[in-house]
Amino acid sequence: MFRWPISVYYEDTDAGGVVYHSNYLNFFERARTEWLKAIGVKQTVLLAEDIAFVVKRAELDFCRAARFEQDLFVETLVIEMKRASLTFQQRLVDQQGVVYCEGKINVACITLSRMKPRAIPQNIVQELKSGS
Repeated sequence: MFRWPISVYYEDTDAGGVVYHSNYLNFFERARTEWLKAIGVKQTVLLAEDIAFVVKRAELDFCRAARFEQDLFVETLVIEMKRASLTFQQRLVDQQGVVYCEGKINVACITLSRMKPRAIPQNIVQELKSGS
């Protein structure tokens, strides 16, 4: 499991200081980006090779309201890998493990110029199989 710290900024909240619902997706996206970097994959390199990961499906369960100035963590785990897609289980939690939001996010690997599915690059597959 990969864990990434998230601070809730004013810009993430509504007028009541509660995280606006769509921003949970932003938190999850940041964590997936940092996960890629942690396993040695730079998205700028992928883009230069005409490769991108795009969200195909997202299921979210809003469990508890996160609030302005909270320090939280996004926990990210790959739960399924197919030839051209990855499915992540992601949770936004506090220091005590209280869950604020959890989601199942499916991303597809595509050839960007054609917007068509393609096989996940072998270096990423190898990192996942080796347990990174």
